[in-house]
Amino acid sequence: MSSSAPPEPNGPDERATAEDGPADDAAQPPRSRLRRTAVGVSVLVVLALVAGVTFTFVTVRKPLPEVTGTQTVPGLSGDVTVHRDDQGVPQVYASDAEDLFTAQGYLDAQDRFFQMDYRRHVTAGRLAELVGDVPEAIDADRTVRTFGWREVAEQEWDLVSPETRSYLQAYSQGVNAYLADRGPDDLGVEYTVLGTRVAVADPDPWDPVDSLAWLKAMAWDLRGNYDDELDRALAYSTLEDVDMVEELFPDFDQSGGEPILRKQDVARTASVRHDAVTQTAGAEVPYGTGLLDAAVASAEEALEAVPVLVGRGDGAGSNSWVVAGEHTASGSPILANDPHLSLEIPGVWSQVGLHCETVDDDCPFDVAGFSFAGFPGVVIGHNADLAWGLTNMGADVTDFFIERVRGDTWLRDAEGEEWATMTTRTETIRVNGGDPVELEVRSTDHGPVVSTVLDVDEVVDSPTEAGTGFGEYAVSLSWTALEPGRTADAIFAMATASDASDVQDAAALFDVPAQNIVFATTDGHIGYQAPGRVPVRHRVAGPVPSDGTWPRPGWDPRYAWQGYVDPADMPRALDPESGYVVAANQAVLPTGTEPYLSSDWDPGFRSGRISALLDAQIATGRPFTVEDMSTIQLDDWSPFAAELVPVLLDLDIDDAYDAAGQELLAGWDYSTDVDSAPAAYFSAVWRNLLSATFWDDLPASMAPSGGARWLVVVQDMLQRPDDPFWDDRSTVNVVETRDEVLTQALVTARRDLTVELSKDPDDWDWGSVHQLSLQHPVLGGSDVPALLRDFVNPRPVALPGGSSIVNATSWDASTGSFAVTTGPSMRMVVDLGDLDGSTWVAAGGVSGHPASSHYEDQLAAWADGETFRFPFSRAAVESSAADTATLTP
Repeated sequence: MSSSAPPEPNGPDERATAEDGPADDAAQPPRSRLRRTAVGVSVLVVLALVAGVTFTFVTVRKPLPEVTGTQTVPGLSGDVTVHRDDQGVPQVYASDAEDLFTAQGYLDAQDRFFQMDYRRHVTAGRLAELVGDVPEAIDADRTVRTFGWREVAEQEWDLVSPETRSYLQAYSQGVNAYLADRGPDDLGVEYTVLGTRVAVADPDPWDPVDSLAWLKAMAWDLRGNYDDELDRALAYSTLEDVDMVEELFPDFDQSGGEPILRKQDVARTASVRHDAVTQTAGAEVPYGTGLLDAAVASAEEALEAVPVLVGRGDGAGSNSWVVAGEHTASGSPILANDPHLSLEIPGVWSQVGLHCETVDDDCPFDVAGFSFAGFPGVVIGHNADLAWGLTNMGADVTDFFIERVRGDTWLRDAEGEEWATMTTRTETIRVNGGDPVELEVRSTDHGPVVSTVLDVDEVVDSPTEAGTGFGEYAVSLSWTALEPGRTADAIFAMATASDASDVQDAAALFDVPAQNIVFATTDGHIGYQAPGRVPVRHRVAGPVPSDGTWPRPGWDPRYAWQGYVDPADMPRALDPESGYVVAANQAVLPTGTEPYLSSDWDPGFRSGRISALLDAQIATGRPFTVEDMSTIQLDDWSPFAAELVPVLLDLDIDDAYDAAGQELLAGWDYSTDVDSAPAAYFSAVWRNLLSATFWDDLPASMAPSGGARWLVVVQDMLQRPDDPFWDDRSTVNVVETRDEVLTQALVTARRDLTVELSKDPDDWDWGSVHQLSLQHPVLGGSDVPALLRDFVNPRPVALPGGSSIVNATSWDASTGSFAVTTGPSMRMVVDLGDLDGSTWVAAGGVSGHPASSHYEDQLAAWADGETFRFPFSRAAVESSAADTATLTP
C-alpha cells in the first residue's frame, strides 16, 4: 500500500487554479421543487460549516490520487494494469475476476470516495451522522429508515449468487485497501470542510451491503407513477370532480404516440392478464375530505424528503434506440443511449473498462461503459458481443393504500370486523453533534406507513367519524423494491450477455427499477426486452380506476396485489420489421395489450421525433453513421412550439409593444438553440400560460412543471374554449376563456423578458436564461462563501433544448425559472461493426475531487454536443493511454 502522505499530483490529474464562478448570487437560478431536499441540506450544512475554513491550495490537492507508477493493493492475487486516457477514464486489465473488481473498488475510492460515502449514508438512513443536526437530513433519515432500504439490502445478500457475492466482496476489499492508511482529509476535501462543524471520524470500512443498498436509491428515483398517483388524490381535494382530475392525466393514446413495440414486432404475446373484473363495487375511498387530504399530503411531504441521487421529475426519462445493420454504414447495428437524470457534480456515472486478460468461464468480463461509484461492474455499455442501453420503463411498481388505523391496529376487511396488529419497530437516528432521534416505524400487510397519522378531531373540515370505530386515516406504500431481489445478479449477467436469450435471462433477474433494455449484437441482431417485477392487480368496479393510478382502500382485500407478471411474459422483440427500436419512456405495448404495465407513460414526443428522423434518413437511402446518431441526440426541435405557435399567431394583440414578442414566432423553425430569441419568448409564454391556467385550481405542490403531460392536457383544452380550467377562480363574477388566457400569456411573457433580458426582443436568446449550474450535494449552493463555491461548482453553461425535446435539458415551469433541472447525464453511441469507433461523454468528469483536472473536463464538450473516442480493444486503449499504473499485491 502506498503511504498516507499526500501524493504529488501526476500530469493532468490536477487543476492549478480554481476557475471563476458566477459573477454574483443572483446569477444562480432557483432549484427545482423536486431537488430542494438535497440542496436544502447543502445550503444549511455549508453555511454552518465553512466559517473559519482555511481553504488552501494544499488542502484541496491533498486527496488527489496517484495515477501512475506501482501501487500496492493488499488482496490482489496478481498484477493489475490500469490505463487512463486524456479524460482520466480507467481501463482495467486483470487475470482474475475478483482482482478485476478489487481494482475497480480501489479506483472508485481513489476518485470518488466521498460520493460513495454520502450515498451509503443516504441509503442507510444515516445522513445526519455525516452532516450533523440538519433538519432536512433528519427528515431524509426518517423516510429511508421507514422504507428499510438497508434491511432489504441485507436480505438480498442471501439471495444473490455466490459469484455475485464474491464480486461484491472483492470490490469492498479494493475500497478498504485504499482507505486502510488514509485519514478523512486524504479522501476528500468535503471531510475537511465538514470537520469545522462536526466530528469527522475515519470512515467505516466498505461493506458489500453498502453496494446493494445503492440499488434501492436507484430504484426509488426511477420508480413509476408514484407522483401521479398521489397527485390525483391531491387534485381531487380542490377540484372535487373525478373527470376533471382525469383530464390532467391523459392516456397515452391521446398524444398520438407510437408504443415501443407494435403488434407485429412483439416476439411473444403475453398470456398474463388482470383477474376477472369483480362484479360488486369495491370499497370507496372518501377523497376530498380534509382528514384524508391531510394524510395524503403528509405522505407526499415525507417521501419528498429523500435526497435525489439519480433523477426525479418530468425530465427524468431517457432516450435509447438501435438501428439494424441494413441501414448503417458499417453494415452492423448502431446503438445510442442518453439517460436523462438529475445533474450535479460529481456526476451520477463513472466511466470504466473492465477486461479479463483471458476471457473464459473463470474470468468472463470484457466490458466497458458507465458504472456507479459504489457498485462493481458496468450498468450501461458493451462487451465484445453485445451493446445495451437503458431507459426508464415507467411501469407502475408502487401503490398507495389508504388505511384505517386504530392505535397499533389496521382494518383488514371491508366489513369493519377484522383489525390486525401492525408490525412495528423502533429506529434510532444518530445525529452528529446532536441528540439521537427515536422513530417508530409501523407497517401493514401493504407496506410501511409513510404518512403522519392524524386524529380525526384535528381536521376541522372533515366529516366527523368519532364513534364509528374506524379510527384514523394513514397512508401505506407497496413498492416492489421493498421485497428483496436479484438485481445485482442481473448487472453481472448483462455484462457477459452475448445474445437475445442471454438478455432475457438477465432481465428475469432485473427486479427493480423496471427499465427498457435495447440491445444489439456484433452478429447483426437488434432487439428490445422489458425486465422488472410488475404487480398484477384485480379489476374492481368503483368510482375511480383500480389499476393503481389512484390510492387504493387498504381495508378491501380485493385491491391487494395478486402476484407479479411472469418474467417469461414480459414484452420483447427481436429484429423488428421497421429495422429499428426506439425506447424513450413511451408506452411499451399498444393499448389493451397484456401484460398491463402502467397507464402513466411519457406521451411520446421524444420517441416520435426520433422515429421521424430515423424514417426520414432511411427513406433517403443514406446509411447511418455514429455521427448521425450523435446528431439525433442533439436534436432541439420543440414539439411544444409546433403544436402551440400556430394557435398563438392567430391571436390579435393591439399594442405594438406587447406584440413584438409574438412577431418573433412567425417563421420560426421551432429549434431551441442557445442563440434563439423565439425559443426564449415561447418558453416564457408556456410558463405563464400554465400558471394562469392551473395555479388557481390545484394545490401548490401540483403546480405544473411544464413537461410533456401538460402539453397533451393543453392540446386537448384548446379544442374547448370554455373548459373550466381556462377560468380564473380568483376573479369573482368574471369567466375567462381560452383566447383571453393565451393572449395574457403572450403579453406577460413579452414584459417578463423585458425585465429578465432586454427591452429589445432582438437581444433575447435562450441560452441566457436556460443554463445548467452543476452543484455539489454537500458543498454546493449560492449561499456558500465565494472561494469555495467558485472552486467546487463549475461555471453555469448555456444549453439548447428543453423539456420533452430529444436533447432533453428540462426545466421546471413551476419554479418560474428556466434553469436546467435534468438532462442527458451521458451520451453513448456504439457501432457494433467498429467498437473502437464508438463515442461517449459524461456531464462532468471522472474524478470527484475538485482539484483534479478531470473533475469537470467533459462538461464543456458535453454542453457543446461533442463526444470523445470510446476505445475498447486493447490496442486502442493502449494507444489512447495518457497514464498507466500497476496495482500489485
